[in-house]
Amino acid sequence: MHLVRGEGAWLFDISGKPYLDCYNNVPCVGHCHPRVVEAICTQTGLLNIHTRYLHDHILNYAERLLEKFDTSLDRIAIACTGSEANDLAMRIARFHTGSEGFICTNATYHGNTTAVGQFSDIYEPVGGYSKNVLRVAWPDSYRAPKGIVDLADHYAAEVQTAIDTLAERGISLAGMMICPIFANEGLPVIPDGYLQKVAALVADAGGILIVDEVQAGFGRTGRWWGHEGSGVVPDIVTLGKPMGAGYPISGLIARGELIDRFRQQEMYFNTFAGNPVACAAGLAVLDVLEEEELIDNARQTGGMVVEGLNALKAKHDLIGDVRGDGLFFALDLVTDRSEKTPDATAAKWIVNDMAQRGVLISRIGQHENVLKARPPLCFSAEQAEQLLTTLDASLHSLTRQNILER
Repeated sequence: MHLVRGEGAWLFDISGKPYLDCYNNVPCVGHCHPRVVEAICTQTGLLNIHTRYLHDHILNYAERLLEKFDTSLDRIAIACTGSEANDLAMRIARFHTGSEGFICTNATYHGNTTAVGQFSDIYEPVGGYSKNVLRVAWPDSYRAPKGIVDLADHYAAEVQTAIDTLAERGISLAGMMICPIFANEGLPVIPDGYLQKVAALVADAGGILIVDEVQAGFGRTGRWWGHEGSGVVPDIVTLGKPMGAGYPISGLIARGELIDRFRQQEMYFNTFAGNPVACAAGLAVLDVLEEEELIDNARQTGGMVVEGLNALKAKHDLIGDVRGDGLFFALDLVTDRSEKTPDATAAKWIVNDMAQRGVLISRIGQHENVLKARPPLCFSAEQAEQLLTTLDASLHSLTRQNILER
């Protein structure tokens, strides 16, 4: 697919064909939003430089962004990518605790540096996995083992087991990194109290809780941050993808003592991190999110889409489960609803068929059977209806025979 232009929730290929973008969450306020474009162009014409020298944008941006978090999270470090932010979070956790052990969930992804790559079950790192990192089962409410009375306790127990296993290896806990909505795992319904129990276990073991908001943050869920409402205030929050609506900028928000102690001992400099143009883009994104009330739109339009997806579930046995959080949607496709057997083949076919019909989605999940949609936060009711209508048509056209034929 050779794309050459974007506007709002639309992308256009080299032939002029339009695609409704229900997948790319980097341009969170819409492709090529005029306010963001103007901010980038204006600042580029004035000054762009590394951060050895101060500039107003980085100070203004830091203050405005920190206002969106719990008051205990009062320091920011800026980077260029989510991978870098997560890598820095690991460094700070190791420094603060003096420990090397980390825990993450399986079927997740937190970036592509050597350190953060250890957290991915999707792409095994070159050289294999370190004994210092353990992966635990993500809280799968849909396919949870039968007979479990308390799912939060069941999945939290996996974290305690990992802490104990690290200890048996002579490794103490530096921290746990977790996506608050488990975006890569398939956007599960998180058992009540799970994150609170996990946070308590990590703290009791002397570790740092790192919440990766690279996908969930900046209004995606109809809230500023994915961890809001969980009852948990993390030690570190990492940010990325939508932060600059397409311009590379990421960040790390943390308790002051964590960053202050780290900086007293360690050097962290990143040539392009926090440059004036990046911060101008970040400020423009905050302006648009607030002035155009896009977080409210994510909540309201997202509710409409979930209602429509549940209506499709009533029509199509292929849909085993519908899950949504703001403007982030997941459809768990199955060959048999009673057995909840994942259907990765159907998911792959539908993603490609939808693209042919002019709507872009993707697939995720441990079994690669979960359809994934996360449109820009400017997504309208009319565009939501197009997504639903196109998906309905694609589901109608799907048969085992035409999958085999393709």
